[in-house]
Amino acid sequence: MKKEIHPNYTQTTASCACGATFEVGSTRENIKVEICSQCHPFFTGKQKLVDSAGRIDRFKKKYAGFDATKLV
Repeated sequence: MKKEIHPNYTQTTASCACGATFEVGSTRENIKVEICSQCHPFFTGKQKLVDSAGRIDRFKKKYAGFDATKLV
């Protein structure tokens, strides 16, 4: 590796919009994020699926008669 061209990797503080802060390693200082694992719906268990334009229903209707055992 060439010397003097790589950024310094240090411990810095990342802060979320929800107020949570945590220490991370980065080449930047004082990182601000909009969402973290403490407020993201996937990690908090408050996730809900949004069916936009009935795509799930359209998929189920399209493949309702499909039988994978007939392919073999």
